[in-house]
Amino acid sequence: MAAGKGTRMKSARPKVLHLLAGRSLLQHVVQTASALGADRIVTITGHGADEVEQAISAPGLQFVRQMPQLGTGHAMQQAAPALHDEGTTLVLYGDVPLVEASTLQTLVEACGGSKLALLTISLPDPTGYGRVLRGDPAGRDAREGGRVCGIVEHKDASASQRAITEVYSGMMAAPTAALKGWLARLRNDNAQGEYYLTDVVAMAVADGVPVVATQPGSETEVLGVNSPAQLADLERRYQRARAEALMEAGVRIADPARFDLRGELVCGSDVDIDINAVFEGRVELGDGVRIGANCCIRNAVIGDRAVIHPYTHIDGESLGVTVGAGALIGPFARLRPGARLGDDVHIGNFVEVKNSTLARGAKANHLAYLGDATVGERVNYGAGSITANYDGANKHRTVIGNDVHVGSNCVLVAPISLGDGATIGGGSTLNKNAPAGQLTVARAKQVTIPGWVRPMKKK
Repeated sequence: MAAGKGTRMKSARPKVLHLLAGRSLLQHVVQTASALGADRIVTITGHGADEVEQAISAPGLQFVRQMPQLGTGHAMQQAAPALHDEGTTLVLYGDVPLVEASTLQTLVEACGGSKLALLTISLPDPTGYGRVLRGDPAGRDAREGGRVCGIVEHKDASASQRAITEVYSGMMAAPTAALKGWLARLRNDNAQGEYYLTDVVAMAVADGVPVVATQPGSETEVLGVNSPAQLADLERRYQRARAEALMEAGVRIADPARFDLRGELVCGSDVDIDINAVFEGRVELGDGVRIGANCCIRNAVIGDRAVIHPYTHIDGESLGVTVGAGALIGPFARLRPGARLGDDVHIGNFVEVKNSTLARGAKANHLAYLGDATVGERVNYGAGSITANYDGANKHRTVIGNDVHVGSNCVLVAPISLGDGATIGGGSTLNKNAPAGQLTVARAKQVTIPGWVRPMKKK
């Protein structure tokens, strides 16, 4: 269910499209549902339906709309025609993003195609949640193990019912044919004037369908997002869990409270990650890699023993970035899509590399740009030098041979090639190939003008 407006978010963006760990809340839920092997995923949209439907994708995904939004039961009534009569329907919420696939699998198994299975949990502060009502023929108290006999929403609960700490998460697994029958019988005679999905619990009991409950592994799995504060709380819970899993595997994280993973991170042994590092997409870190403070790394493979100094920005986008073993990158370096750095390459402060290959031992230590270039081994690329790779319409390539030395403040106008062992004098602007093993200089003759007087300000 993903039709709600999310008024408390105070945002023009539909609530389910707000991001947690780099993905929308709804995308988290859809991907978890996909992991269960569902033959179809029906997403109920309403507020911002066009935007939501354009943003979410998954195999077997289809959308139905709830207009207007008249409660959770009404939402499920819109989805009912899209459900097979046979099988099991699993009800999930687009703003409850961190439920685990294993928890949902247990819920489906508890249903077994014949029972109504609810995901419940006991909370120290159950305010706002529907309370689980229990009772059995012996009249034992609900909190002493009685059978589930109903759910009462918080706004409709009596004072004694509000004292119950076992709450319904909103997630359930039900035999689809039975669920459709219960949905058709829903009424809206309650405090909200809405159709509550929770009313199907009492219907199941009346029909003699067993109602069972399962519990998640942690409270975090059932927490929903209704405000920016709740979203921030879930983000920290998620990140702490990811950090703890990495540390359990041997990764050294300077401060788990200042660690952000917004994708997949694969680490070798003896990896060190300093504070405020952000990882997005898929990132692989080899053995002995060190990540400095305040680095952002997306879609990249970092080789063994490489050091990524503080404030480095690596973004491989769809092309990826690779950094060879023993390379030194940064601080304040930027590696863009298609950067391929060999072993022992040095990329220093304020150097940008895009769609370029640098072979073993090449160095660009400060204030330089390499775009659409092929750079040989042991090249020394001077400060302030750039490849002028764009003519205003097309990109062109620069090829720099092995053991080339490019002086400071050079402009290499592509397409151009520098032969092995060439030396380019500082301040040169080249638009022709430079031969191997020779010094090439291209700059205006220095002139001194006698008697020249600097202009003065008028008084």
